Amino acid sequence: MGAAACDLCNLLAAPPAGAVIWQDDALAVVAVDEPGYPGFTRVVWHAHVKEMTDLSPSERDRVMRAVWAVEAALRDVLAPHKVNVASFGNMTPHVHWHVIPRYADDAHFPNPTWGVRQRDPAAAALAVRTALLPELHATIRERMAHDADAEV
Repeated sequence: MGAAACDLCNLLAAPPAGAVIWQDDALAVVAVDEPGYPGFTRVVWHAHVKEMTDLSPSERDRVMRAVWAVEAALRDVLAPHKVNVASFGNMTPHVHWHVIPRYADDAHFPNPTWGVRQRDPAAAALAVRTALLPELHATIRERMAHDADAEV
């Protein structure tokens, strides 16, 4: 799959308004518009590479520091029951990590988000979590800026 056919390359080339929470010349932290999962975030390496081992050790470390910064922000702001962290790339072979806050009352818990739906989540709980997104995004930006400063 060439970069022109890659959904993530296309997303990063022309992101919807508000989708990119933070980015530098190496990676982007992107809010995922996934109904029922406010706070679902991706960490996407800008260059079109397929596997983590295609990156140098320092680049791999940079990606994972971003993933951990996003996870920590999710935990601090949204207080989920669990955070799922995954890298698949089966459909989009471009290095990226999914960081997904999970709750015992979400639609699929305890199954993966693509698994069998277990329930309809409470609209009030989703509204509370959605209202926290500006704070979450600010916290992610703060943590990413701090990480970049620590790197220098």
